[in-house]
Amino acid sequence: MKTSLKTLYHGSPVVVSHPSLEMARPGNDYGRGFYCTENEDLAREWACTEGADGWANRYELRMNSLRVLSLKPPVYTVLNWLAVLVANREVRLHAPVMRRGAEWLLANHGVDLSQWDVVVGWRADDSYFSFVRSFLANTITIAQLERAMRLGKLGEQVVLKSERAFAALRFVSADPVPWETWYTRRRNRDLAARAAFEEDEARGDPDGLTIRDLMEGRAK
Repeated sequence: MKTSLKTLYHGSPVVVSHPSLEMARPGNDYGRGFYCTENEDLAREWACTEGADGWANRYELRMNSLRVLSLKPPVYTVLNWLAVLVANREVRLHAPVMRRGAEWLLANHGVDLSQWDVVVGWRADDSYFSFVRSFLANTITIAQLERAMRLGKLGEQVVLKSERAFAALRFVSADPVPWETWYTRRRNRDLAARAAFEEDEARGDPDGLTIRDLMEGRAK
């Protein structure tokens, strides 16, 4: 049988030549796992913090027999993605309407990730949680949230979730990443996305659907 290989990158402050599930921390987008991307440039952006260089680690993943879940349309929607984030990330829910929205998302659009070896889906930078909170607070529509995600060019991440997936992963190399270039690039993209979102939010979306509309059954 022909081996199907996928090239992945992981941006990190250090070289990660032996990733393991035990090293993975909970509280990330899709829970405990090893977060990678097929886009090397995105990995370089994620590798750097201000004032500190990083590393773009390269791997090969043998896809044969791995159970892969894609959280992308048309099978899944932005609501499924949000429910997964709410289940795993710490999102500040300071208002009752936000807590009710989070509970509704989990009950109606939650996704069980425990049976999958690999999960593929959007990545949420911390800054984008302001957009998520705005949606849960009923101040923007689902269409505005989706536009914000496109404006932010979040990119896709490939997350290894099981020991079977880690056993199929092979470290290839690591390249140094200078923070002056890549941290600045990430910061500028974030600022541009925020400015575009604020402009879109100011225009409003009077005919769009809010989370309250969905909760009250005004639309499927």
